[in-house]
Amino acid sequence: MAPSPFICGLDATLHVMGGKWKPLILHFLAGGSLRYGELKRSIRGISHKMLIQQLKMLERDGVVSRTDHGEIPPRVDYALTPLGHSLCEALRPLCSWGDRHTEMIATMLEKREA
Repeated sequence: MAPSPFICGLDATLHVMGGKWKPLILHFLAGGSLRYGELKRSIRGISHKMLIQQLKMLERDGVVSRTDHGEIPPRVDYALTPLGHSLCEALRPLCSWGDRHTEMIATMLEKREA
Protein backbone atom coordinates (compact mmCIF):
# COMPACT_ATOMS: atom_id res chain seq x y z
CA MET A 1 0.00 0.00 0.00
CA ALA A 2 1.33 3.44 -0.93
CA PRO A 3 2.03 5.85 1.92
CA SER A 4 -0.61 8.51 2.56
CA PRO A 5 0.08 11.88 0.97
CA PHE A 6 -1.09 13.48 4.23
CA ILE A 7 0.78 13.95 7.49
CA CYS A 8 -2.36 13.27 9.54
CA GLY A 9 -6.14 13.52 9.42
CA LEU A 10 -6.06 17.27 9.99
CA ASP A 11 -3.78 17.66 6.98
CA ALA A 12 -6.30 15.73 4.85
CA THR A 13 -9.18 17.85 6.17
CA LEU A 14 -7.36 21.11 5.48
CA HIS A 15 -6.62 19.90 1.96
CA VAL A 16 -10.37 19.73 1.31
CA MET A 17 -11.63 22.76 3.22
CA GLY A 18 -8.58 24.93 3.84
CA GLY A 19 -8.43 28.59 2.94
CA LYS A 20 -10.52 31.63 3.70
CA TRP A 21 -13.57 30.95 1.56
CA LYS A 22 -14.29 27.21 1.60
CA PRO A 23 -15.41 27.05 5.25
CA LEU A 24 -17.79 29.96 4.63
CA ILE A 25 -19.21 28.29 1.52
CA LEU A 26 -19.75 25.10 3.52
CA HIS A 27 -21.34 27.06 6.38
CA PHE A 28 -23.95 28.66 4.13
CA LEU A 29 -24.67 25.45 2.21
CA ALA A 30 -25.25 23.64 5.52
CA GLY A 31 -28.61 25.41 5.65
CA GLY A 32 -29.70 23.82 2.36
CA SER A 33 -29.05 24.14 -1.35
CA LEU A 34 -28.51 27.62 -2.74
CA ARG A 35 -28.41 29.17 -6.14
CA TYR A 36 -25.14 30.81 -7.16
CA GLY A 37 -26.46 34.35 -6.63
CA GLU A 38 -27.79 33.52 -3.16
CA LEU A 39 -24.44 32.08 -2.18
CA LYS A 40 -22.56 35.09 -3.61
CA ARG A 41 -24.73 37.53 -1.64
CA SER A 42 -24.24 35.51 1.55
CA ILE A 43 -20.44 35.65 1.44
CA ARG A 44 -19.37 39.28 1.73
CA GLY A 45 -16.18 40.16 -0.09
CA ILE A 46 -15.78 37.10 -2.31
CA SER A 47 -15.26 37.80 -6.00
CA HIS A 48 -17.13 35.99 -8.77
CA LYS A 49 -13.90 34.33 -9.94
CA MET A 50 -12.95 33.14 -6.45
CA LEU A 51 -16.42 31.76 -5.68
CA ILE A 52 -16.53 29.81 -8.95
CA GLN A 53 -12.99 28.50 -8.35
CA GLN A 54 -13.73 27.41 -4.79
CA LEU A 55 -17.04 25.77 -5.77
CA LYS A 56 -15.29 23.80 -8.52
CA MET A 57 -12.65 22.60 -6.06
CA LEU A 58 -15.28 21.56 -3.51
CA GLU A 59 -17.22 19.78 -6.23
CA ARG A 60 -14.07 18.01 -7.46
CA ASP A 61 -13.37 16.85 -3.89
CA GLY A 62 -16.90 15.42 -3.56
CA VAL A 63 -18.05 17.87 -0.88
CA VAL A 64 -20.46 19.96 -2.97
CA SER A 65 -22.80 18.94 -5.77
CA ARG A 66 -23.80 21.21 -8.65
CA THR A 67 -27.17 20.85 -10.35
CA ASP A 68 -27.68 22.65 -13.66
CA HIS A 69 -31.38 22.73 -14.42
CA GLY A 70 -30.76 23.45 -18.12
CA GLU A 71 -33.07 26.46 -18.14
CA ILE A 72 -32.82 29.88 -19.66
CA PRO A 73 -31.98 32.04 -17.82
CA PRO A 74 -29.52 29.61 -16.28
CA ARG A 75 -30.47 28.10 -12.92
CA VAL A 76 -27.75 26.27 -11.03
CA ASP A 77 -28.03 25.02 -7.46
CA TYR A 78 -25.22 24.02 -5.12
CA ALA A 79 -25.71 21.62 -2.21
CA LEU A 80 -23.65 19.61 0.21
CA THR A 81 -23.07 15.93 -0.52
CA PRO A 82 -23.17 13.42 2.35
CA LEU A 83 -19.40 13.92 2.67
CA GLY A 84 -19.98 17.68 2.82
CA HIS A 85 -22.61 17.29 5.54
CA SER A 86 -20.21 15.20 7.62
CA LEU A 87 -17.51 17.88 7.18
CA CYS A 88 -19.96 20.57 8.30
CA GLU A 89 -20.73 18.56 11.42
CA ALA A 90 -17.02 18.64 12.20
CA LEU A 91 -16.98 22.43 11.70
CA ARG A 92 -19.99 23.07 13.96
CA PRO A 93 -17.90 23.29 17.19
CA LEU A 94 -15.63 25.87 15.52
CA CYS A 95 -18.68 27.96 14.61
CA SER A 96 -19.92 27.76 18.20
CA TRP A 97 -16.52 28.80 19.52
CA GLY A 98 -16.50 31.80 17.17
CA ASP A 99 -20.03 32.78 18.22
CA ARG A 100 -19.03 32.68 21.90
CA HIS A 101 -15.87 34.75 21.38
CA THR A 102 -16.83 37.17 18.59
CA GLU A 103 -16.61 40.31 20.75
CA MET A 104 -13.22 39.39 22.19
CA ILE A 105 -11.85 38.56 18.74
CA ALA A 106 -13.17 41.84 17.33
CA THR A 107 -11.49 43.74 20.18
CA MET A 108 -8.19 41.95 19.53
CA LEU A 109 -8.40 42.82 15.83
CA GLU A 110 -9.04 46.48 16.63
CA LYS A 111 -6.00 46.59 18.91
CA ARG A 112 -3.84 44.83 16.32
CA GLU A 113 -4.83 47.28 13.59
CA ALA A 114 -4.33 50.36 15.80
